[in-house]
Amino acid sequence: MIDRPLVQPQEARLPVPAGVGRGLVLASVFVCAACGLVYELELVALASYLTGDSVTQASVVLSVMVFAMGIGSLLAKRLRCRAATGFAAVEAMLALVGGGSAIALYAGFAWLGGARIALIGFSLVIGALIGAEMPLLMTLIQRIRHQDAGGAVADLFAADYVGALVGGLTFPFLLLPFFGQLTGALLTGVVNATAGGVVVLWLFRGDMTTRTRWVLFTVNGVVVLLLAVGSVFVPSFERAARHAVYGHEVRVAVRSGAQEAVLTGDPDPRAYLRGGQPLRFFLDGRLRACSADGDRYPASLTGPAMSGGPHDRVLILGGADGQALREVLAHTGVREVTVLEHDAAAVELARTDPGLRRLNRDAYRDPRVRVETGGDAFDWLRRRTRETGAAPYDVVVSDLPDPAAQEFAKLYSQEFYGLVDRVLARDGRFAVHAGPAAARPRTYWTVEATLRRAGLDTSPYVVRSPRDWGFVLASRGGTGGPSLTGSQGGSPGGGQRGGQGGGQELTSLSGTGSADVPGAAEAPGAQDASGIHQGVGQALGGLTRHQLRVAGLRAERDRMTGLPPSTLTHPRY
Repeated sequence: MIDRPLVQPQEARLPVPAGVGRGLVLASVFVCAACGLVYELELVALASYLTGDSVTQASVVLSVMVFAMGIGSLLAKRLRCRAATGFAAVEAMLALVGGGSAIALYAGFAWLGGARIALIGFSLVIGALIGAEMPLLMTLIQRIRHQDAGGAVADLFAADYVGALVGGLTFPFLLLPFFGQLTGALLTGVVNATAGGVVVLWLFRGDMTTRTRWVLFTVNGVVVLLLAVGSVFVPSFERAARHAVYGHEVRVAVRSGAQEAVLTGDPDPRAYLRGGQPLRFFLDGRLRACSADGDRYPASLTGPAMSGGPHDRVLILGGADGQALREVLAHTGVREVTVLEHDAAAVELARTDPGLRRLNRDAYRDPRVRVETGGDAFDWLRRRTRETGAAPYDVVVSDLPDPAAQEFAKLYSQEFYGLVDRVLARDGRFAVHAGPAAARPRTYWTVEATLRRAGLDTSPYVVRSPRDWGFVLASRGGTGGPSLTGSQGGSPGGGQRGGQGGGQELTSLSGTGSADVPGAAEAPGAQDASGIHQGVGQALGGLTRHQLRVAGLRAERDRMTGLPPSTLTHPRY
């Protein structure tokens, strides 16, 4: 059976010359392509922020959307006989669904406890609507002036791909920094609905009845109005959603781009002792500091490294809250501390908020501190290794979210640890927060294995009160690295250079640098100059020689062996 040839579409009656009309259609392709890519990037970014695991979220969103685009293209075949009306309806639906997707996902996460199902649903619908655009636009451009299919497709795809480029660049450099994710998505929807509606209702108005034109005009107007009104209420919505996520004691919320720093609880870090809410600091939804933990976490992270040898020059990676910096500065002999933190807004909050200032004891105002913000730690270290005459660091402290947050996985890679090794002094130490050892043992021991493969001697230790914290103390291989258990430096199955040197036993770890500061172990109830409850800090934050030894033995008891290291090309987290 031979298919009948398609009837050539009749040329449309346009209010402008055919060349101008063709240019307007291609311009609408450009705008709609830019908006479509922004919707995709919004879904990926917000899903990664809300649920973590950015690789999985990007894979799910993009694969589902591409699949749905194919379905949308097939369904659009039925609309080609009324291409102008169909295109206007598709763009109105796409603007409403795509523009409101970010708010809907955030609402689902805040009030329903999850957004995975909604993420897949929005990916399907948005993908199908994007896929329906091209067949309809192909029909419209052929109605202006018939040409061979290959030439028309080339023109459409050229406008589509250039629009996608503009949308991809607009999202991180314009929408996120100036409008944020929610408002940025809503404004994109307004642009999308306007571009689709204007082209159809003006350029192809001769293809529609008066009633159809008024229906489409009303629909597009309602969509634009809903999106515009939604953008006005975004601040109120964000406040309500934060209260749903963090509780009703949210005190400060600062957003910079796609990142958000939130403070909850009483501004007095000691309020929990009187039954109040403890001060909590969240960065991108992850708890980074809690006053009820006392000094336990920062003291456990920094104490062994600071007490194991010279510590004139110190580099801190992360640690925006300033607690690790506070502990480092409490040790005598510290001459210079560099804090390398990506989020400048979080550092500014820790520098200026009264509650965080009391928690970190105004550490950022110390003249010995130099803060580097806004950059990537990997690139910063790489530049540092190329500088001639740059003095090495005696201690490097990695106070980063654990590698389960995949955006930080490269800062737990063998390549990254190799860069750290190159900026360490010959007898330098490297303290790493490696995540919860009991909840995610494979992740924790992969960090340790990666450090060894990078040529560092390692001493893992685990602190489980009041919460589960896993740390690894590393030193340059073959230099007699410190041992937490009193045994020789290094660890079983050491890396290329690891485990070759005799270690010196660390004797103490204190939350306020008691190894260096006489009289640091004050009686409960004593206060420092900032009014922080020193006694509680000592009770929770200081590890005695015996406790530190137990922390090391606890880690060795649960050791996982045979784990491959994590690299940039083969991440293991």
